[in-house]
Amino acid sequence: MHGEESLLQDIGLSIIFATVLSHIARILKQPLILGYIIGGAMLGKEMGFELVTNEASIELISEIGLILLLFIIGLEINLAELAKMGKAMFTLGILQFTLSVAFVYSVFPFFGLSIGSEKFDLLYIAVALSLSSTLIVVKLLQDKVEINTLSGKLTVGVLVFQDIWAILFMGVQPNLNNPEILKILTSVGIIVLLIAFSFSVSRYVLAKLYKACASSPELILLTSIMWCFLVCGIAGEAGLSKEMGALVAGMSIAAFPYGADVISKLIGIRDFFVTLFFVALGLKVPLPSLEVIGLSAAIITLMLFVRMITIAPVIIKLNKGVRNGFLTALNLAQISEFSLVILALGAGFEHITPKLQAVILTSTIIASVLSTYIIMFNHNIAATFERLLARVGISDQTEDTGKEEKASHGGHGGHGDGMVRDIIVLGYFRIARAFVEYLEDLSPSLIKRIIIADYNPAFKDELTNKGFQWAYADLAHPDSLSHIGLHDASMVICTISDSFLKGTNNNRLLSTLSKLAPNAKIILTSDEPGEAKKLVADGAQKVIIPGVITGEFLYEYISRGMRNNN
Repeated sequence: MHGEESLLQDIGLSIIFATVLSHIARILKQPLILGYIIGGAMLGKEMGFELVTNEASIELISEIGLILLLFIIGLEINLAELAKMGKAMFTLGILQFTLSVAFVYSVFPFFGLSIGSEKFDLLYIAVALSLSSTLIVVKLLQDKVEINTLSGKLTVGVLVFQDIWAILFMGVQPNLNNPEILKILTSVGIIVLLIAFSFSVSRYVLAKLYKACASSPELILLTSIMWCFLVCGIAGEAGLSKEMGALVAGMSIAAFPYGADVISKLIGIRDFFVTLFFVALGLKVPLPSLEVIGLSAAIITLMLFVRMITIAPVIIKLNKGVRNGFLTALNLAQISEFSLVILALGAGFEHITPKLQAVILTSTIIASVLSTYIIMFNHNIAATFERLLARVGISDQTEDTGKEEKASHGGHGGHGDGMVRDIIVLGYFRIARAFVEYLEDLSPSLIKRIIIADYNPAFKDELTNKGFQWAYADLAHPDSLSHIGLHDASMVICTISDSFLKGTNNNRLLSTLSKLAPNAKIILTSDEPGEAKKLVADGAQKVIIPGVITGEFLYEYISRGMRNNN
């Protein structure tokens, strides 16, 4: 019982310190991640008050955050979109890692630093500096709403390849002293089997299960989390990392229409565990000496240089744009949490020295904080590089950048027909159904601009065949709609009154929609004229009152009949 109380106390202290320090960071206009890390450092025994006594448990709990993050990343990865990038994405994913490892391995000895002298130190440094932080990058890009831009897609694509490279290296690690090709091929084969298994079960079992429980958003969420941890467990039993399992689990159900809804509900839970991840990182921070800080600065400088020369030129050469090349390189300018896992395993195999592990940990933390500023101002920095290259005749005019950027920024609601889906109808109930029939007869061209968001997939085929785009949505959690273009919508229409809405009401919807669709005209539905006036006063462009419309129709019909009789 004492152990459980200690764990609860450690979690409580971690949240309290992380929250207080992040508020201070916010007031000072610094990244919140800095507050989390400093909060952890203050709790630890190395630099703080030694208040947290159960570091291993905090780290274990924080791993859940990493698993949920990778699951969400998997849900965000549209394999069809990556496949469209085809050769470009595969070329970038392969060259970034291999060129980076080769460059660091070849150049690092010339730095004359006091690390890297052991047998495998140099290899571990090269691998560690070639991997970027999935956790930091995706969180910051999601906060900036840049995950679906072309540079965002390239960034996530590189991260996916980096995760695969990391898993492959972890499979080779135990055999570095005596590498056997058979064991390496076995690890690769297991990954392939896991992917094949996950996608097969997803297609033939989960698809039917989701359809059966589509009317219950809670079951959709629970089923998705169950699938995530099931595949994580299978991956762990097969000798792979649980994080790899989470990534594959997300990718295998990303094509389902419920992905955006699951993401919106998991983000809050993920953020709680991710906070503990950074606190756990802060707990490990050693009391830095001038030597360690100097070595870390040299390593971070090398890492930044390597990102620029192994990513930007490749993207420019692939005709994806100068700015996209530098944006992608800047987005990936940090050291991965996977690097820390790889180094910890390397220390267990006695491949590296404790000094190297301490230096890379310090470098990772400093680079994590620095990266938040780099991503915050990535467009300004990229524009500077772009102007410099323009002076030597290298411009951003490429054959497909403009087209793809347009699709990336405005394509959340795209339908593959070049039309922008900027009108979103929330709910497919009585009014929406009548509206659809009316459009079919009088304005078929308008159909190409409309997304209908509803929780019932039974209408998907019917609406798709008519030319509409259907999207899964739980209106009680409208944040999920941001993934289908709510931010870029010109008009958002809720055709359901409070009498039929579950878990929310039009007043709450208006508040949320005003934030998520700042440029949109918002049209709502109400049963009461008094409530309608309040909604208009609060910012709604128009409020439909079915009873009033029916009364007006009856009055006009009866009046017209009386006039005709006279």
